[in-house]
Amino acid sequence: MISACRKIVFSLGIIATAGNIYAQQTADVWLTDPAQQILFRQQAALKFTTAKGAAEQPVITIDDQQKFQGIDGFGFALTGGSAQHIHNMSAPARAALLQELFGTKGEQIGTSYLRLSIGASDLDEHVFSYDDLPNGETDTALKHFDLSPDYRAVIPVMKEILKINPAIKILGSPWSAPAWMKTNNDTRGGSLKPEYYPVYANYFVRYIQAMKKEGIRIDAITIQNEPLHPGNNPSMFMPAAEQAVFVRDYLGPVFKRAGIRTKIIIYDHNADKPDYPISILNDEKARQYIDGSAFHLYGGKIEALSDVHNAYPDKHLYFTEQWVGAPGNFKKDIAEHIRNLVIGATRNWSRNVIEWNLAANSAYKPHTDRGGCDRCLGAVTIDQDSVKRNPAYYIIAHAAKFVRPGSVRVATEITDNLKNVAFRTPQGKTVLIVLNDNNTATAFNIRYRNKNIAANLPAGATATYVF
Repeated sequence: MISACRKIVFSLGIIATAGNIYAQQTADVWLTDPAQQILFRQQAALKFTTAKGAAEQPVITIDDQQKFQGIDGFGFALTGGSAQHIHNMSAPARAALLQELFGTKGEQIGTSYLRLSIGASDLDEHVFSYDDLPNGETDTALKHFDLSPDYRAVIPVMKEILKINPAIKILGSPWSAPAWMKTNNDTRGGSLKPEYYPVYANYFVRYIQAMKKEGIRIDAITIQNEPLHPGNNPSMFMPAAEQAVFVRDYLGPVFKRAGIRTKIIIYDHNADKPDYPISILNDEKARQYIDGSAFHLYGGKIEALSDVHNAYPDKHLYFTEQWVGAPGNFKKDIAEHIRNLVIGATRNWSRNVIEWNLAANSAYKPHTDRGGCDRCLGAVTIDQDSVKRNPAYYIIAHAAKFVRPGSVRVATEITDNLKNVAFRTPQGKTVLIVLNDNNTATAFNIRYRNKNIAANLPAGATATYVF
């Protein structure tokens, strides 16, 4: 009997081992080649061999023993306008689109991170906060705090998304404090009056608690969207010294007293000013409350994220916004965003990548007046039940579907304009994303654990390899 059991265990071990060997014999391939109108389509699997490949061909070597940052997810900004278009679809069309965006089966793209605006962004029909008052009135007790603008579309759509992916991470970002708290009493520009710092800190608490009551957990907040750009509507100017005081003396302590575990993320603006978050992190008392720093890339270089990491390696980095300008250019936009964001941001320690924004209609509406973006191309264009998929959709798909939350970036080297990044997933899979930044088709080799894949990418094409 003992001998028979040992034979069974041994046989099962062989099956398991064979399964592991088999899993490493082929790599699934998903390709986007705009020149041939191949947009995120699965290709024939590639086989691993023990041959090293042609000596003259470049090699991408994956070293999964060398690990870097964890990954929280890839996704989009669910603006009020985005939610409005999705909410106004017929129920069957809306359900199908949300499954496609947030599911992970078949050709669903697995969106795993969302950014919400706290109050209106410039891609809402009109400007609002959750505590708007007639001129001359104030509400320091926040008795008039009201989340009702989000009940029109954002909250219903979020509830449907959470049924598909209950674990999706959500970042909240304000474009402005209520106008009565500001130096110019306007939704556009101006700064937060110091006497309202404690009130505004409680405003964040009220938002997080109100969303929690609706079953929507806010994982993190940024203090102010683009604090050095007061030209949007809404917007608010908040230099680094003011943000440091607000976090150190007001927001951090009130979160602690209220038992709020939502992460506090600073900056949320361009990579040309890494000194902004570093100067705040230099304040030891402020630093204790801060999870990390967030970046956009309308200015500067993506490598600046590493400057912040090197200064404070225990603090996290996030990439929270980049637009695709309408009408869009598939070849240029996909290559640029894959290069700079999906590959560039993650190779420079970012835990996420968020595209701006999820949805608009064919007229690029809605947007606010006096500074709203009138050329922001959504990841999808929605006109009633008609859906068109745009560059940001495919950019995020190449990472989100396979690099699931909890994945870890692992080591590779950039070779011969073959921009790349690799990850190890919680399920034990390896994911390699490669952009051929050469002007011609390029043959190359992928080397992993002494085995080799012979691969070839057309000029400007992106592929995700999963094994």
